Amino acid sequence: MFQAARETAKDVSVNLIKLCVGIDSVAHLSERQTYRRAQLDADGRSPALFHRTRQMPRRRDELLDGGSLYWVIKGIVQVRQPIMDLQEVRGDDGIRRCDIILDPQLVPTRPHPRRAFQGWRYLSAEDAPKDLGALADELDRLPAAMRSELMELGLL
Repeated sequence: MFQAARETAKDVSVNLIKLCVGIDSVAHLSERQTYRRAQLDADGRSPALFHRTRQMPRRRDELLDGGSLYWVIKGIVQVRQPIMDLQEVRGDDGIRRCDIILDPQLVPTRPHPRRAFQGWRYLSAEDAPKDLGALADELDRLPAAMRSELMELGLL
C-alpha cells in the first residue's frame, strides 16, 4: 500500500507560481516576451524564452513532468506557461542561478487572487487554477472592473 501511494504521488506534476512584476495584463506580458525573444534573436543568441531566478528548484523531475509557471499579474493569477527545462547558469558575478525555460504559449487561467510574496513558490496541481479555454477571448473583452467584480462574486 505504501509503495502504491508513492508511485501515484510521483505521477502528479508540480508547478511554480511567481509575481509578474511590472506587467499590467496578459497582453502586456505577451508583448514583453515577444520583444525579448526578438532582441535575443537579433543578438544572435538563442531566442528561447526563460525567467532567471536565484534558486534551482529541488523538485526538478516533478516540474519537468508537465509543470507550469503560473504568473500573478496585479494580485491575480491570470496565466500560466509550461516549463520546458531548468538550466543552471552563472551570472556575470559568478553566482549560480537557474533559468526556467518556458514554452512561449501563454495559457489563460481562471482568475485567482493571490497575495504578494517574494521569489517563487511551489504550487500543487490540485491548487492550481484551471485553464480558461474558450472563455479567455470573451473575458478579455470585459472591462477590468467587471472582471474583478465577477471574480469577487465567485462567478469566474
